[in-house]
Order: sequence, then C-alpha cells, then structure tokens
Amino acid sequence: MIRTRLLFASLLLASQALLTGAAAQNTSQTVVQTERVRAELMAHAPQGVAPGRQVWVGLQLAHQSEWHTYWKNSGDSGLPTVLEWTLPPGVEAGDIAWPLPKKIPIGTLANYGYEGTVLLPVPLTITPAFKPSLLAADLEVKLKASWLVCKKECIPEEGSFTLKIPARSTTALNGQAFATASAAQPRPLLPATGVIPESHVRIDGNALALSVQGLPLALRGKTLDFFPETPEVIETGAQWTQEWKGSEWRARVPLSAQRSNSPAVLPVVLAADRQGWRAELKVLGAWPAAVAVAAVPPALDAALRSNAASQPSTPSLTLAAALLGALLGGLLLNLMPCVFPVLAIKVVGFSRHADDRRGHRIAGLAYSAGVLASFLALGALMLALRAAGEQLGWGFQLQSPLVVAVLAALFTLIGLNLAGLFEFGSFLPSGLASLEARHPVANAFLSGVLAVAIASPCTAPFMGASLGLAIALPAAQALLVFAAIGAGMALPYLAASWAPAVARLLPRPGAWMDIFRKLMAFPMFATVAWLVWVLGQQSGIDGAGALLALLVALSMLVWALSLRGRTRSVLATLAAVCLAALGWAVGPSIAATQPPQQLAAGDAWQVWTPARVEQLVAAGQPVFVDFTAAWCVTCQYNKKTTLANGAVLADFKAKNVALLRADWTRRDPAITAALGQLGRNGVPVYVVYNKGSAPAVLSEVLGVEEVRSAIAKL
Repeated sequence: MIRTRLLFASLLLASQALLTGAAAQNTSQTVVQTERVRAELMAHAPQGVAPGRQVWVGLQLAHQSEWHTYWKNSGDSGLPTVLEWTLPPGVEAGDIAWPLPKKIPIGTLANYGYEGTVLLPVPLTITPAFKPSLLAADLEVKLKASWLVCKKECIPEEGSFTLKIPARSTTALNGQAFATASAAQPRPLLPATGVIPESHVRIDGNALALSVQGLPLALRGKTLDFFPETPEVIETGAQWTQEWKGSEWRARVPLSAQRSNSPAVLPVVLAADRQGWRAELKVLGAWPAAVAVAAVPPALDAALRSNAASQPSTPSLTLAAALLGALLGGLLLNLMPCVFPVLAIKVVGFSRHADDRRGHRIAGLAYSAGVLASFLALGALMLALRAAGEQLGWGFQLQSPLVVAVLAALFTLIGLNLAGLFEFGSFLPSGLASLEARHPVANAFLSGVLAVAIASPCTAPFMGASLGLAIALPAAQALLVFAAIGAGMALPYLAASWAPAVARLLPRPGAWMDIFRKLMAFPMFATVAWLVWVLGQQSGIDGAGALLALLVALSMLVWALSLRGRTRSVLATLAAVCLAALGWAVGPSIAATQPPQQLAAGDAWQVWTPARVEQLVAAGQPVFVDFTAAWCVTCQYNKKTTLANGAVLADFKAKNVALLRADWTRRDPAITAALGQLGRNGVPVYVVYNKGSAPAVLSEVLGVEEVRSAIAKL
C-alpha cells in the first residue's frame, strides 16, 4: 500500500527543482478578455534587453465584429485608449506609435478609430541605469490600460497586465505583429524646400484652408483621407473639398461649431491606399473664439457606468437541478479514465484490509473527506481567481505547465514505489516512516486529495451544466455544487467501505498482492506518459524533453536514497546536485509558452475563433465546434472515436458543416468566455451552430448516433 502522506512530502524534492527554473515564468498576465475585445500585452526585443538596445511593447486589441476603439483623436465622440506603464528604474516608455486609423461614420457624425485587430506599439528606452536582478534576470513590464469600445452603445473597459521580458535572450515571437504595426504608422513628411511655398493651414472664416507640399509623386491626383491629430477642431462628419495644383495638395475643411482647441501648429495625417504621411502644419491667421468644453451629461455618464457594470443573464438551470447533475456527474467521474490509476491504489488497499471491517469504514470516511475538501478547495480557488479578474474554468490547474510537471513527478514516484524500486521506510527517518501506521486516517484522507488532483481535468456527463451555473451563483451556493460533485465521486467507495458484502467478495491477502501491486505501476507510468504529452502541447518538444530529463534525474535520486552506507551518501548527494542543476538549466523550457499549433493545410478541422464562427453562421453555413484540451482524457477519447468515425465525417461533409476546434490546453480567455456563454465551465463541450437557431450543446461523452442525429436536423 502506498504511503500517500510520505509521498507528498517526498514530492517536494522534485517540485523544488522545477520551481527553481520555472516558477517566475508563470506570474505574467498578458491577456484580458471581454465580450467585445481581447486585449493582449506583447513584447518585441529581438536583441534582448540592454542599455542602448531598442525594446518594443504594445497592447493588441482584437475587436469583435462591428465593435471599435479609438485613435489619438477620437473624432466627434469616443475616447482614445490610455496606457499607464509601471517600469523598473532605468526604463522609460515613449508615446504610442499610433497606426493609421479609419474614418467611422455614425449618422451625421464621424469618429476615427480601429476595427478588427490593431496593435498599439510603444518604444521602451533602456538607459544605463537599468540593472536587472541577479535572481530574476527579466524586465518586468506592468500596464494598466483603459479603452472605450463602441458599436451602437459604448462601454468603458480596462485591464491590468504584467509581462516579463528575458534580459539575456531574444524575444521575437510577436515580430510579425510589430512589423505590421510599424508598416501601418504614418511616415514623416519632410518640409518643402527651395522656392516652393511651405506647407501650412490658413484660417479662412469658418473653415481651414490646407496647403501641403512634398507629398510622394505616386499620390498626385488621388483623393486623400485627412486625419487631424488635434481633437475638437474640425467638423469631423461634414463634407469637405480637396484638389491638386501640380505638386500641391489643397483642401478646405469646415471648423467645428463646438471647437475648443486653437493650436499654433496642426499635426495632420494624409492617407491613401492604407498608407499615411504625417506633417505638422503651421497655422496662419487668427482663430475665431472657441467655446467652453462641455462636461459629460449626467445621463450619459450613468449609462456608461450601467453598461460597464452589466451582468450576464442568469442561467435557466435551477440550483436543485444543478446539485442533482453535480452528484450524478461525480458518480460517473469514477468511470472516467483519469481516475483509473487512483482506483487501482484503492483496490490494493481494500484487499490488504479485507478482514478489517472497522478499518474499512474509517478509511472510507477519511477518503470521502479528502475528496470533499479537495473539490471545495479547488472550487473556492477558482471562484476567488475569477472574482479577481482571471478568466478560468474547470481544470484550470492543468493549464499551467508547472502543475503538469509536478503531477508527472508525483506519478513517477507512485509508479516507482508500486514497482518495488524503493520503500519510504528505507530512506526516511524511522519516526517519519511510521506515520502511516500511526495515522491511517490521514493516509486515506490524502489519497482522496490525490484522486481529485488527477480526476479534476475530466468533465463527466451531467457535470458541464452544473459547473457552468456554479460560476454565476453566489459563493455559498456555488460551493454547494462543488461539494455535490465531491460527494458523488466519493459515494461508491464510501458505500463499499460500509458494506460487509464487498469485503467478503475480495480475495484473502497473499502473495498475489505483490504481483498485483507491481502490475498497478504500469497505469501510473501510462499517466506520466500522458502528462508529458500534455506538457509537449503546452511548451513544445523542448519542454517535454526537459521534463523527461528531470524525471530520470528524480528517479536516480530516489534509487540512490534507497541504498545503504557510504554509497548512499555519495550517490544521493551527486543525484541531488544533478537534479538541482538540471532544474535550473532546463526548468524555463518547461514553463515556456509555445504558440498555438496551427492545423495542417487540408485538415477538415480548422482553428476556432469567435469571429470565424460568426462569419460562417452569418453566411448560412452550419458550424460544429469541438472545445477540447490535451489534458482532457474524455476529449481525446471522443476525438479518436466518435469524431473520427467515417459515417460522422461523411455527414459533416454532406451537410457542408464547418469543423472548428477550440484548444483550451493553455489558458485562453476567449475560449473561457465562449464556454461561459454556453453555460459551461469545462471541457469537453460540443456545439452545433446554425443560422436562425440557438446553439445546440451535445453531451460530454459523445456518441456517433447523437452527432448524426444533430447533423440530420440541419
């Protein structure tokens, strides 16, 4: 029988090596997702971080269809995006290098802003005063951003971001995004020289008369877009005229009746074919009297605040139904492949104490308490993090590569112990090694904790809707749902421990138990192989290789500790040093974030985005979305069986169904938000979208006939 309590203590040896090299990598929050905008803090430091080198950071805003945010001059309404930086000493942030905006007409008014995806880049100046810490050789960049996003209504939004840029290595993953933003920035227009008159703007009654020289030859004769950088000067939505006189571009633009600015120099951007040129025009003449700036009307201010604080509608599922679904889901969780390795441990324990009726009952109660406490702790943590602004769902802990690595180390130790490579009593102090005998209740309790740790990534039938409701309930009611899941999972073992008939059915202790125990090591090693694969999906082949190397070093350390005499001291010391050095060297590879894998060209499945779903459905094409994750065993089972079934694929093709896959292996706030809109909080989730119909959510354990029936209704 595994000494679970001692196993948790021994796991600290492995987790310490992983934490040394990787923990600092997981403190960044770079994405904030709302229903309208996905905001991400990005960095571009192709030459690393050092005095004299150029470092760029920027906020990328990806807007949902028909929503927009604003340029530095927002036009007749709106507000520009504001970025507030917190930087270490010796680092100074420049101004936003605003990309070229577009004119967005709104009735008789007009705004200047951005739709689709835009990156707002900012240069960072690294001065000689910058001294990175020896313990954390990173440039930590913190940003508080606020933006106003509008369609027909306007909603103020904000987000806090933290990003760590390695000081001694390059950061070029987002190079293409920054190159695109750089190409979209207006180019400076050099002042005219010689006998040609200077470019200028002249005040002509209630209009501005512009004269611009030195524009590229390729622009002559073309109609140009005009964007003044100074707000509240012109009538943005009014008609204006322009013409060419040889190389001189002229325009006449009406002044705003509500003008409040009177600049001596007017910076303007002229554009054609999505390329822009910037010029600073000297203002000639006297400005008419300006009007006072009006405050935001109280009614508008109240509306903005109401929009910002609006909450999604309450799900139709009742609390009683959610509790029943959670209980049934917890029961079925025992049949999920995730839980098989832990159940194998419990079978060994049953057989060992087949004649100890009282011990069975106590162990059953303690195991159930461990399961309940773990579900409540996970639920409370998830609710607390969501309340703090994190976009998380069920199974969130396995979205962290570090947690996956620690679990792989834990199950490696379990497998080695079951295989007979070591016994805890052989290398731990006798007082500590005898804890199991003195505290069997604690051992059973921790085995319940272990069961939840590996079972939590699964979403069994009936659990999905209950978990989706839980996040919208008050904290006390939400925790009842999590407790119901734990009660359902613990119920079979609790009932078996109190039923004498179960004990009578078990074979008597004997030599067969040693063979069975060693046989159970292989499910543990299979779990380790799965966890290494999961980490490979998150951190790439380098991360998976680094984890395998650490597991080998950990195994060597455990083996060395099982030896005796001077050999044990020498080899254990060498193994511990090797494990620590390896953790320091390759730990960051485990925590590194790999870009999401793109599906192969010609693959029937394509990458999911919210905009892609809307686009396809609007065009009249039905869509099937697979919300999945590498760490979800049920997801992988459905993918290899039902979703790979020839008849199902033929039905998809016959109905021209677009197949999209939303991969939640790494944390993705857009997927979390989409799941929340469907009333779900974990994967797997399978949804059929069709124009004119509400989304149809299928069951978690997907059957061929269920999918074919849903397709036939399209």
